[in-house]
Amino acid sequence: MDDAQRDDAQREVIAFLRDPSTYPPGAAPIEVIETHASLVFLAGRHAYKLKRAVKYPYLDFSTVALRRAACTAELRLNRRTAPQLYLEVRAISRGEGGGLVWGRPGGERPGAPEPVDFVVVMGRFAQSDLFVNLAQAGGLSAPLIYALAAHIAAFHDKAERRPDRGGGAALAAVAAGNVVCLRDCGEAGFAAAQIDRVDAGVRGELARVGALLDERRAAGKVRRGHGDLHLRNVCRIDGKPVLFDAIEFSEDLASIDVLYDLAFLLMDLDHRGHGGLANLLLNRYLDLTEEDDGLAAMPLFLALRAAIRAHVTATMARHGWGGDDRAAAYAEARRYLDEAAAALEPQPARLVAVGGRSGTGKSTLAAALAAALGRRPGARLLRSDVLRKLHLGAAPESPLPPEAYSPEITARIYHDLCRRAAAALRAGYAVVIDAVALLPEERGAFADAAVAAGVPFTGLWLEAPAAAMQARLAARRGDASDASGEVLRQQLSIDPGVLDWSRIDAGGEPAATLAAARRALLH
Repeated sequence: MDDAQRDDAQREVIAFLRDPSTYPPGAAPIEVIETHASLVFLAGRHAYKLKRAVKYPYLDFSTVALRRAACTAELRLNRRTAPQLYLEVRAISRGEGGGLVWGRPGGERPGAPEPVDFVVVMGRFAQSDLFVNLAQAGGLSAPLIYALAAHIAAFHDKAERRPDRGGGAALAAVAAGNVVCLRDCGEAGFAAAQIDRVDAGVRGELARVGALLDERRAAGKVRRGHGDLHLRNVCRIDGKPVLFDAIEFSEDLASIDVLYDLAFLLMDLDHRGHGGLANLLLNRYLDLTEEDDGLAAMPLFLALRAAIRAHVTATMARHGWGGDDRAAAYAEARRYLDEAAAALEPQPARLVAVGGRSGTGKSTLAAALAAALGRRPGARLLRSDVLRKLHLGAAPESPLPPEAYSPEITARIYHDLCRRAAAALRAGYAVVIDAVALLPEERGAFADAAVAAGVPFTGLWLEAPAAAMQARLAARRGDASDASGEVLRQQLSIDPGVLDWSRIDAGGEPAATLAAARRALLH
């Protein structure tokens, strides 16, 4: 059966699911969300997800039996992260008059008609709470991104380890499949030279990090993850992020390196103009998981994710799924391919340290600088306040007692800052360190880390009037810093010694501080 015949066979089922009388009273109007692999019918308080009768090189839903198996797997796998959403699998069968009715899986009741198709029944949430819509409306905040990072990190931590999957050879197969799919999307207007460029770049990255990917697999970093972790597959429920719609149709595509799983979200945020949030997500995830050893593979991961979206977007446009503006869809597909090529372009690594007393705005400046430095999605941002909390087993935004700030603990935190900075620099990424660095030996350790890595170093020392610093500390809420007015008074009593860093006036607006810091980075 070819694609056209499968479409005809499923047309009656789609009409059934579009009909408000199919559902309990109050279901109308029926809204339909289309992807290249499924249709979701929003009806009343529930959503009904139908697998398309399609067959791609990486997915086969071409028979009723395969779609039933996929529905069953989807229910099981997605209950790991969203049990409140995934309710049941329901069959669609033929009634006594020959029309379609809700049924039960064949074999459960003697004499029951064989099902015509199956759907996954889900609880419905407001579309405004979908992360892609939150992103468009400006509703993604740093706290929500931090909660998302924690949710993904906890999911990955519990996910089944799959040493039989992943590694360099598996990523090479994904890359080869991407090229085939891209070349088959003639209508998208992908330039052959651009496909060749991405293909060559990906092959080069695979040669560079293939051994690392195999080492990470051996270390248990390949797990049965989500596999399709972009903004359309994350929603907000009761104020918290929830992952849903994990890949159920391919163990190969979902049993992957945890950083490759994360990379889809990073790429998607960056694609939609939220590079700063992508940088926050990556850094908080790395802070929580210490997966820094895999950072060298991130350019490859980002490029593969962008290439996947390129051919998926083009496929949907070719079939007229998800919208009528094919020209716009093809243009977006080409932009994804451009972003895949850009992710593979090397950028110079460097180490930037942002120091100064509490309340000078170090963290605000460091986050803004990190988002724009080095390879996408920006620099490794290392914040002493966050690492101190994690070192002592506390959540980053929870308070610590005064004894947590002893000289001995502080020395360990500064050592850890340098250790993590060295790992990111070896991976080819820029690094931004955010720490008070009030003592000359602390500042010297950062400069020494840059020398050891063979990269440029820039130290930025922020200064502001005492009254301004006090006011900022008093206004803080939910921040990783525990600094108080008393802590600031103690800092003001300490002579920092000779300051050979660039001194930045941070007493005004953050934009002015950022502009001054960027000028300093040019020298």
